[in-house]
Amino acid sequence: MTDLLDAAPWPLRTERLVIRRYRPEDADRAWTYRRLPEVVDGISAAPASFEAFRAYATEPGRMAKMLVVELAVDGPHAGRMIGDVMVAVEDGWAQAEVAAHARNTQAELGWVFDPAYGGRGYATEAVRAVIALCFGPLGLRRVHAGCFASNEASWRLMERVGMRREEFSRETALHRSGRWVDGMNYGLLAGEWAAEGLDRAGR
Repeated sequence: MTDLLDAAPWPLRTERLVIRRYRPEDADRAWTYRRLPEVVDGISAAPASFEAFRAYATEPGRMAKMLVVELAVDGPHAGRMIGDVMVAVEDGWAQAEVAAHARNTQAELGWVFDPAYGGRGYATEAVRAVIALCFGPLGLRRVHAGCFASNEASWRLMERVGMRREEFSRETALHRSGRWVDGMNYGLLAGEWAAEGLDRAGR
């Protein structure tokens, strides 16, 4: 996983964003939006203090798959970190005889964005750029992502970037509130991305 990301052309640049590798000092900024109640509700880990979050966010294995999304536009917010994206390269499922051919062929994606910058297409722009990275320089064949069914903003984003709903599962995930909640999983193949021109789509 790490070798593939290390070899990618950093930073990624889009019309309005810069996407780069995560650094330890990025935990300070990430904490400002990852501690918000509306964000905590939908993410898998929510340390209760900055110290705990920093230890979590700077664990080497975790940092190796995290990317930072920054604004590249002019003005007072230029260079501002507005979110982070996970790219966890993984093996595809395979029968034993062909397992070697399935190594490092797909990635799980995840993202968290600062709600203060919502509604402007930044998240869509960033995730589309990361998918282009996966299917371009990383040479992957498939990406997938999941969320709680109640997280409409997240699954709407998956659909905007061309991902297809592959599963709606009933009460499949235990929320930290103690409730079992429904989940959704989406996927996209490199061939679909190219055939439908999704890499050239607008925001």
